Amino acid sequence: MLTLHRAALVLPDPADPTAPPIADGAVVVRGELVEAVGPYGELAAAHPSARVRDWGTAAVLTPGLRNPWGQRLLERDYHPDPREEIGVEPVVDGLVGCTDETRYGASARRGLQRMLGFGVTAVAGPFERAAVRTAVARSGLAALPGASDAGAGAGAGAAAGAGSLDPLAVLPLPLAVHGRVAAGGRADFAVFPGLPVLSGLSGLSGVSGLSGLAVGGGDGVLPAAGGCLATVLGGRLVYRRR
Repeated sequence: MLTLHRAALVLPDPADPTAPPIADGAVVVRGELVEAVGPYGELAAAHPSARVRDWGTAAVLTPGLRNPWGQRLLERDYHPDPREEIGVEPVVDGLVGCTDETRYGASARRGLQRMLGFGVTAVAGPFERAAVRTAVARSGLAALPGASDAGAGAGAGAAAGAGSLDPLAVLPLPLAVHGRVAAGGRADFAVFPGLPVLSGLSGLSGVSGLSGLAVGGGDGVLPAAGGCLATVLGGRLVYRRR
C-alpha cells in the first residue's frame, strides 16, 4: 500500500543549502522506501489510491534526526520504568557500576522509545554492552559510528557532554538530521509541529506558498524543540503524538 504524507513544508535535505524546500509538499512511501517527493497536488493526482496522512497546515517534514550521544544516554544514564514512580527523565550516570545486562537492556529500550518521540531515527555508539546493542538493533534505528564521525557540530556537542534525548535542544536542524528524504531512499523521517525558524535556510525566500509561515530571527531552521508529531522509520509510523 502507498502512503502519502502531507506537510505544510517538506525539507528533503536541510543540510544542503541547494536542496529546494517544498511548500505544501508530500512524501510518497511504498514499503520501506520513499517512492516520490514533491508538491502535494502533483503527487496526490499521480497516486489517487494512496492513503493520505495530512499532518496539518503548520507541519514541517524533515529527515529523521541523529542522536550523537547514544553511548552516554544508553550505557551510562538510566531510563526509569514508569512503575518506579521516579519520573521519566534519564537518571544521569544511573547505570555506572551496574553489571545487570537485563537492567541495561530494559533501560535502553525505554530510552530508544523516548528518542523516537523527538524524531530520532539514528543513534551513535559504539555500544559496549550486548544488551544495549541488541536493543538498538531491534529498535530499527540506524546505528552510527562514534559521535566524532557524526559531523563536526554534532561531534562537538557530544564531546561537551550535552547528552540530550532531543537533538534539537542542542543542535540546529542542518547538523541534527541524518541523511535526506529522496526517492529510492529508506523512508526515515520526522514531522514537527508549529512554525520553524526559517531565516537561516538558504532558498526559502523564493518558495511560493510560504506567506503563512513566520520568519524568525534565529541562526538556522529549528522546529520547536520538545518533540515531534510523528516519526516514520523504514516506512512504518513508529511514533505519533497523542
